[in-house]
Amino acid sequence: MRSAIITAAIGIVVASIATGPDVMAQSQDRMPPIAADKLTDAQKKAIEEFRTARSAEVSGPFVPLLRSPEVMSRARAMGDYLRFRSVLPPRLSEFVILLTARHWTQNYEWNAHEAIARQAGVSPDVIAAIADGRRPEKMTADEDILYTFCDELIRTHAVTDATYARAVGRFGEQGVVDTVGITGYYTLLAMMLNTARTPAKEVLAPLTR
Repeated sequence: MRSAIITAAIGIVVASIATGPDVMAQSQDRMPPIAADKLTDAQKKAIEEFRTARSAEVSGPFVPLLRSPEVMSRARAMGDYLRFRSVLPPRLSEFVILLTARHWTQNYEWNAHEAIARQAGVSPDVIAAIADGRRPEKMTADEDILYTFCDELIRTHAVTDATYARAVGRFGEQGVVDTVGITGYYTLLAMMLNTARTPAKEVLAPLTR
């Protein structure tokens, strides 16, 4: 009997170590969807504008953002351009999105864009390296320029003259502005998701720090 109790106690301790307070806390959605009968007029308006613009229901980071409907609507409008109409082709914009999601260890964001990036032409090896936190070895020339640019900007909060010149030479000034915009926009979404602890729908191989 005594040995059984000790064994059970050890099992509880091991389980708590394996999950850990941080992992357990991540399961708590701090800002879940708002019940329909609790929505304000401003929130209802923001939802209708979202449906009209995206032909989809409010989900992901826009669920917590709805607490400030004006912020949500303005963020959605910025995303309408940066995700769908920027001067970067989808392969490169999705590449930048993955770099941002990886930096913030944001599983919802990664889960939403990893398959899109593959379909857009980002190679599985490059995606795997980004997920592992490594600089990919076999990037295209334009991916290499963007990786260096985004890596410097995110890590050092600045961009060297050489890196800036390469980026402008390849993508033009508008391309550089759009790249910074995509990085900043998906940083906002990642920060919101991490703050709200919005759960990913499905994470087969979650990002780890």
